[in-house]
Amino acid sequence: MSSLLEPELIEVMEKSNKDPEELSGTLTDEEKRDIDKEAAHYEGKSSVVLEALRIVQKHRGWISDSSLQAIANYLEIPAAQLEGVATYYQLIFRQPVGKEVIYLCKSSSCWIMGCDQLQKHISQRLQIEPGQTSADGIFTLLETPCLGDCDKAPVLMLGDEMYRNLNESAIDALIDKKKQVHADKSPD
Repeated sequence: MSSLLEPELIEVMEKSNKDPEELSGTLTDEEKRDIDKEAAHYEGKSSVVLEALRIVQKHRGWISDSSLQAIANYLEIPAAQLEGVATYYQLIFRQPVGKEVIYLCKSSSCWIMGCDQLQKHISQRLQIEPGQTSADGIFTLLETPCLGDCDKAPVLMLGDEMYRNLNESAIDALIDKKKQVHADKSPD
């Protein structure tokens, strides 16, 4: 197939033309219930594409190809349409990420206030570059164009929480706190 599309999108589009029974991956009953609950607010299941992606990601941590196909089958939409939505939004993960995702704002305001130095500090502290996950699987570092808190720069989002007016020691405290939370959760 000759196309200007990304190879991954071509693969998803080709899969969407196959019999759904041939494709692996199904949604759990809980995921279906959560999607149906959201769909009740709209005219149909196909109106909740983004919410369905978020629901399945919440349960699984990321959206694999088989998860994407399962959602597409459940919503009765082409997988290529769902892939377009999944790859457009930065908060939908199409590859595994750490238990904690650090979004570092790279807006002009954050840049002026030193986000590049903070990114270097985070990278050195966690031994990762943007787009990578730490060896312990806890942290993934992602850069984002703007988090909308320019008057409180530099800013990052960790999980669902925003952190503002950051410096290296504040970032170290956040990392240490999250590491401790995950250490407390691990069975020993």
